[in-house]
Amino acid sequence: MVYQGTALIVDPEDFSTYTWSDWTQLTPAEGESFIQGVSFRLRVPEVITLREYDGVPHSGVPFSRRNLFKRDHNTCQYCGKQCPPDQLTIDHVIPRARGGESTWENCVLACVDCNRKKGNRTPEEAGMKLRRKPTRPKWRPIYAAREIRIESWNRFISEAYWNVTLER
Repeated sequence: MVYQGTALIVDPEDFSTYTWSDWTQLTPAEGESFIQGVSFRLRVPEVITLREYDGVPHSGVPFSRRNLFKRDHNTCQYCGKQCPPDQLTIDHVIPRARGGESTWENCVLACVDCNRKKGNRTPEEAGMKLRRKPTRPKWRPIYAAREIRIESWNRFISEAYWNVTLER
């Protein structure tokens, strides 16, 4: 975005803003993070600002295998056993053979044993109970790494943000 001119880099020390060409002229200080190019070093920008702001996009979390594993915390939604990813399967609550779709509201993680037991039936038909109703997560992957704290961001993000725990 900075390279394309839709954002500017902000220096957290004095709030100066820099374009891409201005930023590439700066030399990283000793001990400062940088990206090594073929013939130059580029300071790693920590804060950017948009030149224009038109609101936060309201696209939800994309449905994907990786995000489903994040949502369900590598845990079987039938027996509650936490397993390594290779021992979990994606189960369609309403089986695909019965018109069930691959959506947030119809897919859960299941261990191999529970998936085998459930088979091509609904949980009710198999005498099984979901521990939690499958829903679309509210988190955004970009905000999910709250344990990563960049000190210079303290001038831009309130302390309350850092203290919020992840939704589970």
